[in-house]
Amino acid sequence: MPFSMYSASIPVFQNTLRNLSHILDKAMANAEARKFDPSVLASYRLAPDMLPFTKQIQIACDAAKLAVARIGGIDAPKFEDNETTFPELKARIQKTLDFLATVPASALEGKEGREVTIPVGRDKTRTMTGEGYLTTWALPNFFFHVTTAYAILRHNGVDLGKTDYLAGAQR
Repeated sequence: MPFSMYSASIPVFQNTLRNLSHILDKAMANAEARKFDPSVLASYRLAPDMLPFTKQIQIACDAAKLAVARIGGIDAPKFEDNETTFPELKARIQKTLDFLATVPASALEGKEGREVTIPVGRDKTRTMTGEGYLTTWALPNFFFHVTTAYAILRHNGVDLGKTDYLAGAQR
């Protein structure tokens, strides 16, 4: 398959979200082995002005579903942002994967030049082409939050490595 808006988005989001779910499995197993409540990790943040782990997962999921919806001109499902446990976060990831699986390639193909306007702050917006939005905003934002979630868990002693991030359970 040649490079396309679809191949640069949906499979990338799906693969990384599956890896993120795998990382959550490892975090839950780590908490069980070390005999602590995983909710401690759910509320952890790397710095006082950063968002907690749960928010990193929520935003990563939102980044994926909203990117596809905005580029494709389709409605994204709305999630409540009320997850507090690892099973609830895994369910959030799965709901995002379920949505992504419904989006046909035809919804994204030829949308490179489509104007996409996104909120940036409370009262501002930014308009970009579909391609620019995907490559310079949506994907970097998605990976920022996935990487931050990984870093929070790694910092807290979860036995994670690069292959967990890149290959997840597929290794």
